[in-house]
Amino acid sequence: MITLTNKIGASVTLSNIGAGIISVVVPDKNGNMDDVILGYKDRESYFGDGPCAGKIPGRFANRIKLGKFTLDGVDYQLDINNAGNCLHGGLHGFSDYEWDYTQDGNKVVFSMVSPDGDQHFPGEVKVKATYIWSDDCELSLKLEACTNKTTIINLTNHAYWNLSGENSGTILDQKLQIFAHKWLPTDKTQIPTGELASVKDTPMDFTELKTIGRDIKQEFEALKIGKGYDHCWVIDNWKPRQICKVAKLTDDKSGRVLDITSDQPGVQMYSGNWLAGSPISKSGRSYNDNEGVALECQGFPDAPNKSNFPSSVLKPNEEYVRNIIWKFSVEK
Repeated sequence: MITLTNKIGASVTLSNIGAGIISVVVPDKNGNMDDVILGYKDRESYFGDGPCAGKIPGRFANRIKLGKFTLDGVDYQLDINNAGNCLHGGLHGFSDYEWDYTQDGNKVVFSMVSPDGDQHFPGEVKVKATYIWSDDCELSLKLEACTNKTTIINLTNHAYWNLSGENSGTILDQKLQIFAHKWLPTDKTQIPTGELASVKDTPMDFTELKTIGRDIKQEFEALKIGKGYDHCWVIDNWKPRQICKVAKLTDDKSGRVLDITSDQPGVQMYSGNWLAGSPISKSGRSYNDNEGVALECQGFPDAPNKSNFPSSVLKPNEEYVRNIIWKFSVEK
């Protein structure tokens, strides 16, 4: 574990398992510190955990239909590990690797090499994840990758946030805004249909701050499929390599605010619908459903099979670079 502490005593703790974030301790409106990210008591629990808590999934975060895609005329079959599809890179993705790392003050650089054929993906891929923790409680993550053979890649961080504190219970009364007027409807196995649908007049509308739980029990097919929110939103005004507003999470009780920006085209919001039965938490118990919300800035799910989605293809002469920034503050 590597802990970075800023001048006000707020800290971030990172792990080389999946290049993960395992603790973020920030003040509330009264100056009281608490850990606002879900995580486990024991290091070993981070290997192979279903929630993928705080880690970087890969090579391809989210789902690929039937685990199949075609690249340069070659058909590839990936591991099937989620309702007939490939999720987060397969059975042993990047989130289960022990990454190498170096530290320089408030910056930590994780790195790893995924060999050609790893989890049946083509090409050797070298990956870096650089975290920087600032004195004004901003945590940035730069994701980089290069390959020696044309491949696909989609990287993110899978942190679960609870601004009241990781042991405080449900996040359904916390407020969320997503800067997206469209979302990606899916089939029953949560594979996007290819449609970019308007959020207007649906429970998927987070264009204004609202509690996560306000509409979660509505009679709406997508919410039945996911047992709540587990969908990708299409970020407004997205352009490659440009940082955009993604989401704002607020908690009236603590006064904490989390602003997320990124240059990724989508954000998967997952309301922690299947957290029950997770490994024993930092607080000594298993989390219950809806005790954390994941806001995963990423490329679109199943992009290798959807020509109208932003491409996930990475070629040998290209470099994959994506950024995510989490900014913590308080409102009194």
